[in-house]
Amino acid sequence: MRQRFHVEMIKPSHYDNDGYVIQWWKASIPANSLASLYAIVRDAAERQVLGSDVDLTFDGWDECNTVISPDRVARRIAAAGAGAVFLVGVQTNQFPRAMAMAREFRARGLAVVIGGFHVSGCLSMLDDLPDDLREAIDLGVVLFAGEAEGHIDELLGDLFANRTRPIYNVMADLPALQGAPPPFLPPERLQRYSPPIGSFDAGRGCPFQCSFCTIINVQGRKSRHRSADDVERLLRAHLERGVHRFFITDDDFARNRHWEEILDRIIELREREKIEFTFLIQVDALAYRIPNFIDKCRRAGCLRVFIGLETVNPGNLVHARKRQNKIGEYRRMLQAWRQAGVITFCGYILGFPEDTAESIEHDIEILKRELPVDCLEFFVLTPLPGSEDHQLLVRSGVPVEADMNNYDLEHVCTAHGRMTAEAWHDAYQRAWSSYYSLEHIETLLRRAIADGIPAKRLMMSLVVFRGMPLIEHVHPLQGGYLRLKSRRTRRPGLPRENAILFHTRHFIHTIAKLAQFLILLQQVNRIRRRAMRDHALRAYSDVAITPLPPESEDQLELMQERHALPEAAHSG
Repeated sequence: MRQRFHVEMIKPSHYDNDGYVIQWWKASIPANSLASLYAIVRDAAERQVLGSDVDLTFDGWDECNTVISPDRVARRIAAAGAGAVFLVGVQTNQFPRAMAMAREFRARGLAVVIGGFHVSGCLSMLDDLPDDLREAIDLGVVLFAGEAEGHIDELLGDLFANRTRPIYNVMADLPALQGAPPPFLPPERLQRYSPPIGSFDAGRGCPFQCSFCTIINVQGRKSRHRSADDVERLLRAHLERGVHRFFITDDDFARNRHWEEILDRIIELREREKIEFTFLIQVDALAYRIPNFIDKCRRAGCLRVFIGLETVNPGNLVHARKRQNKIGEYRRMLQAWRQAGVITFCGYILGFPEDTAESIEHDIEILKRELPVDCLEFFVLTPLPGSEDHQLLVRSGVPVEADMNNYDLEHVCTAHGRMTAEAWHDAYQRAWSSYYSLEHIETLLRRAIADGIPAKRLMMSLVVFRGMPLIEHVHPLQGGYLRLKSRRTRRPGLPRENAILFHTRHFIHTIAKLAQFLILLQQVNRIRRRAMRDHALRAYSDVAITPLPPESEDQLELMQERHALPEAAHSG
């Protein structure tokens, strides 16, 4: 008789401030870690790694858009006769939710493996195993640190033979990506995102040394990359199934040594074969200097780019060791992307050592006035496990937040030398309402129209970036469409609410939030239409989108901030 072994892969979400799992009818950001492991396990099944007489079956779920039933998972594994649950790509803020799920699965006698940045970051940077990882091991959970390519056969074989070790640490053996199974999720899973979007990493690793970053300590500083053939196969596999939008998840695509070869192959697909698709990439602030980089990104279908701006305070860049950012070039960099018709999304971190509540507000006003950023994404500076910042705090005995659920870049997790925790959090909240005020939204749309950027496309992003923090009270990157809530999955330790009251309140809140979003959409659309009418009569211009000669640019307040430190300090 043939045997079966079934693997359930789940990407956990995390809890909101009321203890409910953050879930949506349709999520917005794809889970590339899930897509990566799904492809790796599928490849293992095709290679029959458990033997020619064993059928390895599998499925994958993103909890951000799917309510997970432990009983249904257990029944699927029981029907196969044996199996395991992989909790995939678990970040620090998702670890409490992953542990709650692990307890449910272990109570049903299932083998559980947890992998992802929290496990890998802790094992790579901490001298001792933290309490939450010890608790997982005591529960019988297997911890996996590192990347699964090249190591999945051993893990699956040990699970099948019931001989697993508590920890599989393969951090010292980072795999090459050429020829590795490219990330993939079935189209029916991608339909749970709005719009349906595929994701893949064309490369891993980052050469820079930012102290708040976990990438360099988990994926390494050496660039590893997929080949252009790998990327083409991945794109065709998705395009054949009706997926035409992609998120290239490289932390810095511009530092992939083979970026040009990959983009040339993508351009060939689009221009010679007339295949239409688009994508979002992440790059550093100096990528615009690379000859032909922006032009080829745009020809390949890049409509949006994320750039880690982080701050306009040069002293803070020095503290963060982000020497690749040159404040004096921010304007030229952003204007270059805009000239190509690409919408810019920039990360901005609040809580660096030189920040105060007043200076944050001051810097954001300068940024609004003098930098042509489209969408700004605010984050609280957080000492994430796996970062140098966290390692230094732990080794120094400085108190840090004990609740891992709060390490979501929205909560204050350590003390600040110039702000109380309350002042820091209030500055974060005010940043959203200030940048996405209706007045500044109008400015952003007028700039887009003047520079030839599709205003309707930008409008939808502005609605999300204003609405999610103010209406749903979550970061836009955790957002989605139609919030789901399950009273049965409330965080352990919090009471389960009365069913009638819970569902009544959730229904009322859902209707109220839908109404608020519709009103906001109408408001922003009216602003867009007014801006278009005005532009037809008189072209719009302001200091942010106007190229200036050096002598005029030096008079900007942004540049005065830049000169606040000696040149040697902010030039690296």
